[in-house]
Amino acid sequence: MTALPESSRTERRRRKGGSGERLMVPDTDFASYHDRPIIKPPVWKTPDVPAYLYLGGTAGVAAALAALGDLTGRSGLCRSSRLVAAGGAVSSVGFLIHDLGRPERFLNMMRVVKVTSPLSVGSWILAPFGTATGLAAASEVTGLLPGAGRAAGIAGGVLGPAMTTYTAVLLADTAVPGWHEAYRELPFVFAGSALAAGGGSALLTGHGDGPARRVAVAGAALELAASRRLETSIGMSAHAYRTGRAGRLLRAARAATVAGAAAALAGPVADAVRRRAPRRRRALDAVAGLLLNAGSATTRWGVFDAGMATARDPAYTVVPQRERLRRREAAAGE
Repeated sequence: MTALPESSRTERRRRKGGSGERLMVPDTDFASYHDRPIIKPPVWKTPDVPAYLYLGGTAGVAAALAALGDLTGRSGLCRSSRLVAAGGAVSSVGFLIHDLGRPERFLNMMRVVKVTSPLSVGSWILAPFGTATGLAAASEVTGLLPGAGRAAGIAGGVLGPAMTTYTAVLLADTAVPGWHEAYRELPFVFAGSALAAGGGSALLTGHGDGPARRVAVAGAALELAASRRLETSIGMSAHAYRTGRAGRLLRAARAATVAGAAAALAGPVADAVRRRAPRRRRALDAVAGLLLNAGSATTRWGVFDAGMATARDPAYTVVPQRERLRRREAAAGE
């Protein structure tokens, strides 16, 4: 059982007799019945779900960059990003199906469309996105049906932004305290993480000039700012993001993201200082792409681990509930 941080230990007040005297009794560490979790922790597995979260977000941004490259005449960016988008989409579906255990379970999620269910909506985003990006990549590789391939690439680019954030909504819609209490911050964390990884993929493939580099750096800044806000504004659950394996993963993710953004910015500087140094710039871009993608993947894993930690420890469920109840009672008594 995880011990509560000092800030979460409160005092109980008990009225003694009818005299109005209050006896202050310090709380002990929280423990539930037989130390069992109060909510049922998700049965999702690692690395399947963290990989699914990372690959889907990266594919979404890559598809948007491919569409942008197509519309602005950047053929290299379009081709490489189409391949990254299709590979990410197919791989994310593979990890999701492996986590589900049987392929037909993924198909069962598509039997109905329920707009109030993030899982149902997410399934109907992922399936057409994977189809569109797969068709665009197949056309790019084979040279067949370029018109249909271009239309599929544009459709994938339109669905791309939804791919970057729907998984954050999916996590926040659960009863897991570490995810549910971060429902305002998680979409921004996941969007920034995806932008950094998608832009980083373009840098890694040698097509990071122009918009891709700006997307990577802006995404890194958004991820760092949103992660900082998450760890300081969601109350007791923030403790799970700062400690244990989740804390170590998120600190490593921040270090990789900062270093990757610095390397991405250093590439044009190297060109300006030392002209005729394309190899140096390509090396910096490759390092930036690797670091940004490593930071993005590690961020998703850290968020996943933090949420699972709050699900296993009943204190993260009960203590905030008691605090809310005390606030309501205090407000009613005024």
